[in-house]
Amino acid sequence: MSHADDHADDHDGTKRDFLYYVTAGAGAITAGAAVWPLVNQMNPSADVQALSSIRVDIADVEVGTQISVKFLGKPVFIRRRGADEIADARSVDLDLLMDNVARNSNNPGQDGSDQNRTMDEAGEWLVMVGVCTHLGCVPLGDGAGDFGGWFCPCHGSHYDTSGRIRKGPAPENLPVPMAEFLDETTIKLG
Repeated sequence: MSHADDHADDHDGTKRDFLYYVTAGAGAITAGAAVWPLVNQMNPSADVQALSSIRVDIADVEVGTQISVKFLGKPVFIRRRGADEIADARSVDLDLLMDNVARNSNNPGQDGSDQNRTMDEAGEWLVMVGVCTHLGCVPLGDGAGDFGGWFCPCHGSHYDTSGRIRKGPAPENLPVPMAEFLDETTIKLG
């Protein structure tokens, strides 16, 4: 074989490699264009995105009472606790908790102490998703259950005044959603 034949073989290999790369690239672009609408349809619709955060007026919530609002299709309990509820929640020995994690989206990875679950340092404001962590029922509030907090009558889960599971089949504390005070009378969820 001559030197010219070696050069011709190298040239053919380079053309062939180029055609493979161009074909593979065109195939990848075509596949991406076909898959994109399928992936994009899984994004939340505009009405859901509009509800991804809400503002709640808490000006009329008296000490010792709570309101429930619907957020992302779930009830959210906003409780203004009294001094006795706060003292009760803060006196609990963490070793007695069934779930010793705060479950607070605003302060992830913290222990289940009451201070890590409330909206303010004083502990007056408690915001939780009002869905039992056992099977998704809505617990009763206003001092219900064996620990003065919330009680799920469906399967017998008892939550304390901080929304922590204390007795029953529920595996976790009631979760605290993303929330912040916008001013003294407005909480933003989401």
